[in-house]
Amino acid sequence: MPELNCEKIASHIIDWLNTYIEDIPVKGFVVGVSGGVDSALVSSLVARTGKEVILLNMPIRQASSEYKRAQNQIKVLEDTYPNVRGLEVNLTSTFDAFTKSVPEYSAENALAMANSRARLRMTALYAVGQANQLLVTGTGNKIEDFGIGFFTKYGDGGVDLNPIGDLLKSEVFKLANHLGVIEEILKAKPTDGLWGDERNDEDQIGASYDELEFVMNFNGEESELTERQKEVMAIYTHLHKINQHKMNPIPVCDLSGIK
Repeated sequence: MPELNCEKIASHIIDWLNTYIEDIPVKGFVVGVSGGVDSALVSSLVARTGKEVILLNMPIRQASSEYKRAQNQIKVLEDTYPNVRGLEVNLTSTFDAFTKSVPEYSAENALAMANSRARLRMTALYAVGQANQLLVTGTGNKIEDFGIGFFTKYGDGGVDLNPIGDLLKSEVFKLANHLGVIEEILKAKPTDGLWGDERNDEDQIGASYDELEFVMNFNGEESELTERQKEVMAIYTHLHKINQHKMNPIPVCDLSGIK
């Protein structure tokens, strides 16, 4: 893989963001900042557009380490860029009320509730974004969005545009380091922060992002792979298949032949 030209990539994304909103009635961008590297990178990129930017920290029973990393990243960007404003929307009480409102079997389903956290955050982002004429800016990378579908449909997948969807996770880290994302985020293990415990992305997926990138780009014979690489290939292939409903457009029943 060729060396990433970070300055060129960053400049291109910033230009793309500014060009995208030239002819639509919006003032800038709103981003949910989680304490992870993807949202830290996106917030650093939108900050450099010069347009109005709101960065939301939206804790829901959040681990204190994740909350503090998000707050620290937001403060650095607020202090550096006059167009950036941080905002905290604590959704814990909202989530608690939601949990009590749904059927008990839903409230007891850990995955359903984890995804509900992401969807509540999406709702908050759109409420703040629309009130301020800002576009909700996605933070998913290429592995998550187009490789294994590791995102919540209508949660962190519910966005207006995504500036880093063509970057692999390793490239996200390189660009984030180049743009001065705080060290505590660069050193933290990637996590979606939806479970209220210490599990990270690798725990959930069963493979590291480096392993997933290797198999995503592998074009040789599977017989050439090590046993671990074959295991990761099986994980990647399985997730890519079962999560197509997230990655493909919503299907519409075609009635043109019978109407």
